[in-house]
Amino acid sequence: MRNIDKKSLENAFRLFDSEDISKVEIGTLKGLKDIHNYLFNGLYDFAGKVRTQNISKGGFRFANALYLNEILVKIEQMPENTFEEIVAKYVEMNIAHPFMEGNGRTMRIWLDLLLKNKLKKVVNWQFVDKTLYLQSMERSPVNDLELRTLLHANLTDEINNREIIFKGIEQSYYYEGYQKDDEDQV
Repeated sequence: MRNIDKKSLENAFRLFDSEDISKVEIGTLKGLKDIHNYLFNGLYDFAGKVRTQNISKGGFRFANALYLNEILVKIEQMPENTFEEIVAKYVEMNIAHPFMEGNGRTMRIWLDLLLKNKLKKVVNWQFVDKTLYLQSMERSPVNDLELRTLLHANLTDEINNREIIFKGIEQSYYYEGYQKDDEDQV
């Protein structure tokens, strides 16, 4: 695991252990920026800052930086009362991809905060297959049914279970291609 990823993962664990997670505004751009800043402060000079450059991944262009701030205002205003509405908001935020790096890890924490607050559930990410998740995310701008089905099957009401939360964070880093080195194994 690269040092920057290792430090960010430690920051993610500390976000929960310190109870700073309870200070994050749920479902807002400010909350998303605060999570990103917490994970990447000192690692990237753009931690917690909305990107000003266009980005793409795997041939998919995320929201144009020129219109990003206006798009983010609209996403923030989206309803978040049902599982379907929360996933729709998550998908739109993923299409926006507001940061230069670290969007997925930040948004999965943001999603779980929304689910926890509104539905008293979180995703048990350790059981969400990486390939199926990434494929459903790629297709979600066209239709989010596959993503909703995958996430719904892995919801848990163990919203304060530290092991579920921390294994989910580790899984989130795994989705992004980061794995512990042998020296990191406990």
